[in-house]
Amino acid sequence: MASATERAMTSTVDQEELALFRASVIKALETEVAPHYEAWEKAGLVPRELWNTLGDAGMLCVDIPEDCGGCEAPFQYSVVVGEELARMGFGALSTNVMVHSDIVAPYISHLGNDTQKQQWLPKMVSGEVVGAIAMTEPGAGSDLQAMRTSAVRDGDDYILNGSKTFITNGQHADMVIVAAKTDPSAGAKGISLFLVDTSLPGYSKGRNLDKIGQHSGDTSELFFSDMRVPASALVGEEGKGFVYLMQELPRERLVIGALGVAAARGALDLTIAYTQERVLFGQKLAQIQNTRFEIARMETEYQVNKAFVAQCISQYEAGELDAPTASMAKYSATEMQCRVADGCLQLFGGYGYTTEYPISRAFMDARVQRIYGGTSEVMKEIIARSVLGRV
Repeated sequence: MASATERAMTSTVDQEELALFRASVIKALETEVAPHYEAWEKAGLVPRELWNTLGDAGMLCVDIPEDCGGCEAPFQYSVVVGEELARMGFGALSTNVMVHSDIVAPYISHLGNDTQKQQWLPKMVSGEVVGAIAMTEPGAGSDLQAMRTSAVRDGDDYILNGSKTFITNGQHADMVIVAAKTDPSAGAKGISLFLVDTSLPGYSKGRNLDKIGQHSGDTSELFFSDMRVPASALVGEEGKGFVYLMQELPRERLVIGALGVAAARGALDLTIAYTQERVLFGQKLAQIQNTRFEIARMETEYQVNKAFVAQCISQYEAGELDAPTASMAKYSATEMQCRVADGCLQLFGGYGYTTEYPISRAFMDARVQRIYGGTSEVMKEIIARSVLGRV
């Protein structure tokens, strides 16, 4: 839930200043990312120093309080960074930055103690520390209660054992929020969260996973083998991890929805420009009725989802966004993103199926949006429970 300060800030967001910030983000991305992104996609990873560059440009954790090194800007500013990354076709990087700035940093800001905040947040703002969050396990998927990673208290430490997979920022991470069972017999009430320093012994990372899209995205397996983590790394209270996860997931799902809307805008812009240049059967593609109807359909879907996500952003800033509504935003926007990416690629014809045209990357990058942060099926179940109750 938003604090009174955050709610007060919401009503004073200056749209002209926000537009200026957006322009500065676009300029930074055009200079620091656009010339290199294709090479990073082929390499399968962005360079570690990019995080420092983004930090220097003021694009990381912008809504973190000033006393923790941030700008204490309204949430909308953080959304703008993700939106422009997604709209400009940098899907993998938008995911990496979203996890760092809109998931990991808020966990620490909202739930961490003063020592933890001062230890990690200023370095996350500067890019000196890259953050990740480790929930998903090889055998559990979206079922967080089925996790097997354990944390056993031993004096002033916890001994951490287990593994995680599909962890965004896993290769570059300097700190990982790890969900682990501190009481295996207590189900969801036995889960706790830890701020794990990846330089400690017992931590290791597996390969950077080879994915069908978001190729430069840093997605890894993580392993913990008798890893001693100080008790001071515990987030909040022991056994409250599942509650904390449920509290923070709405922002994650809302931002994923916002990325989906922005990515759809980018795909539509590419396609509209292409149809106005491409000649088929003696006329521009944009003059053919099927093209016009398809663009009309996709533009309408985009505008409807854009309006709903904007409404959800306002609700989040006012401390009023609940889990079902956030799930609706993620479900609707990401499903729309995939439909739009598919429809746009179709209008490119055979060229859309080649990597020479960026619409192909938009199509492939979109697919995971319906999976991470909770699958579309999980979103529908959450929504259904709010309407129909539990079975």
